[in-house]
Amino acid sequence: MKQCCLHESGEDYLETILILHNKTGYVRSIDIATELGYSKPSVSRAMSILKANGYITVEPSGQIILTDEGRKKAESVYHRHLVITDFLEGLGVSRENAELDACKIEHIISEETFAKIKENCKIL
Repeated sequence: MKQCCLHESGEDYLETILILHNKTGYVRSIDIATELGYSKPSVSRAMSILKANGYITVEPSGQIILTDEGRKKAESVYHRHLVITDFLEGLGVSRENAELDACKIEHIISEETFAKIKENCKIL
């Protein structure tokens, strides 16, 4: 099980798996493709990469399960998303734009900056 740096798209996939699992308790590649609007081959390739790097397992039934490391990373990215969205809304940004911008910012923001944002918003 080799772990590597996870790029923005990988983080998006993990976050989506977490959200879908929390909603339905069961996640398949087709669910991810539908949620993100991606092609099945693109999702399949991404799942292969996430599996090879130890972030997910895929059951014979096709169910995708986050490993402990995958869940930890997904929860971290999702937490950043929620905090940044809340922070931007607190500045007066519309919910729609705050969500869109948080999706971009959550991947590139430094730990220091994120910590300061957390200090200044209501979601901790």
